[in-house]
Amino acid sequence: MPAVARAPRRARRSGLGRSPLTAAALSLALVLGAVGCSSDDDASDDTATTTSAAGTGDQTTDTGTDAEAEGERGLPPERDRPDGPAATVVGELTAGGGVALTDIKLPDLAGNGFVEHEYAVEGTATSYVVDDVATDLPGSGEFTLTEGDTADYRTRMVVRRPEKPEDFNGTVVVEWLNVSGGLDANPDWMYLADEILRGGYAWVGVSAQHIGVEGGPVAVRVGAAGDLAGKGLKAMVPERYGELSHPGDAYSYDIYTQVSRALRQSGADGPLGGLEAEAIIAAGESQSAFALTTYANGVQPLTREFDAFFVHSRGGGAQGLGTEGGGEQISSAIGSESTRIRTDVGVPVLMLQSESDVVGLLGYFAARQDDTDHIRLWEVAGTAHVDRYMLGPIADTMECGTPINDGPMHWAAKAALRHLDTWARGGDAPPEAPRYEVDESGTDPAYVRDEDGIVEGGIRTPWVDVPVQVHSGQAAPGGSVACLLMGSTVDLPADTLADRYPSEDEYLAAFEAAADAAIESGFVLADDRDAMLGDARSDLLAG
Repeated sequence: MPAVARAPRRARRSGLGRSPLTAAALSLALVLGAVGCSSDDDASDDTATTTSAAGTGDQTTDTGTDAEAEGERGLPPERDRPDGPAATVVGELTAGGGVALTDIKLPDLAGNGFVEHEYAVEGTATSYVVDDVATDLPGSGEFTLTEGDTADYRTRMVVRRPEKPEDFNGTVVVEWLNVSGGLDANPDWMYLADEILRGGYAWVGVSAQHIGVEGGPVAVRVGAAGDLAGKGLKAMVPERYGELSHPGDAYSYDIYTQVSRALRQSGADGPLGGLEAEAIIAAGESQSAFALTTYANGVQPLTREFDAFFVHSRGGGAQGLGTEGGGEQISSAIGSESTRIRTDVGVPVLMLQSESDVVGLLGYFAARQDDTDHIRLWEVAGTAHVDRYMLGPIADTMECGTPINDGPMHWAAKAALRHLDTWARGGDAPPEAPRYEVDESGTDPAYVRDEDGIVEGGIRTPWVDVPVQVHSGQAAPGGSVACLLMGSTVDLPADTLADRYPSEDEYLAAFEAAADAAIESGFVLADDRDAMLGDARSDLLAG
């Protein structure tokens, strides 16, 4: 198994931390708009400038520094980043009672030595255009983009970082906030928070897309989100966000770039509070992963801005280049041509996929590609696009015909981030993962499942190899679009469990062995072993 430096700190979690918009937002399934708040130091302007030009192919100009021993961390390879504008940090946003974000399970930031700040950032962004869609946006991912019009913007970023420099590991995870449900959502923060806190990463959430700021049509509506979905930050909390302005998703890619540049250049009074960013990882889930597919294929060759990409739960296509004055809909990306990550991407890209993503509505299967020196694909058995871990206490409010998926995605996600950080710093690549077994003999591809209904292949964990429940990306028939993405978890029959596990001790021993196998394979972290064993479901065994 590749050596992966251990995280130096362990995260402590508290109860739900929310403020003003909680009641309605808790009912959002994909966007989940709970609001957490905390803020310390004052902010000041940060007016740095760097990167944006042209370039294609491999962006590495140096081999970087290897992480040679347990606990050592190298530095990312040197890259020749073209000059270009960075976002200007206007100041800290403090009015209105708290940060509008989806923190269903907000951990104890202060107790983990973290602080949270929210900043307004502004600048002039460029759009990207192509001469010919057929030739310039091919399925191979070798996009050819050129700069188009420019427009002024003012958006926001949320920063969660270690308070003390000595607790910072040097890596910033920049999440492209998800807008499918009509509100800014931070799903990758929810999946990765344990690793971010104990590992000393900084996390930054960016309102890159139009609907999050200005409002607009909602792709996936769920329950009692009511009037909040699609309103946009400006209308939801005008006293805090009323001066924001987004010119349209045609400019979203460059807005994202400019925020990252501002983080690279952040000084003592900047958004990172004096912390120096050694590595910056672009991260996004679902619609944001579609966007990062486009970014990695077309924008990264021009800017060379990011040191790695965490592409979580993408579909087969890529997000469009956006429009002036409006938002890009996820439905357009789902219906677009299957698109791989370009093989000359030049920086590490790890795609983390659930059953819901590969076969079915999102259709990633047609875009599957081999692992390379810069690309890894992890498909995690027993998982869904949205699950109970992500939804927290609102999972039980979903009326999807069966309980929604309660599978092992978050365990693999935390391991994926640590591997990706090591890889971005010149260390070992993540292990290559087995793929789901797919039957292509019918009209549509279909998973090969065992006698219990559990998918064959993929990354294995105790939840699929020592099952007491069937965790699946397959939802009950007749559900909403949201339910289709939430999969299912169904208890195995009592007689099956009695035959398979004659005693609780035998079940727990088998579960522990499977957990150790997953850790040994590199797809789960040893840091999570005790928590994994604590999640064994011996309570479902008879007697």
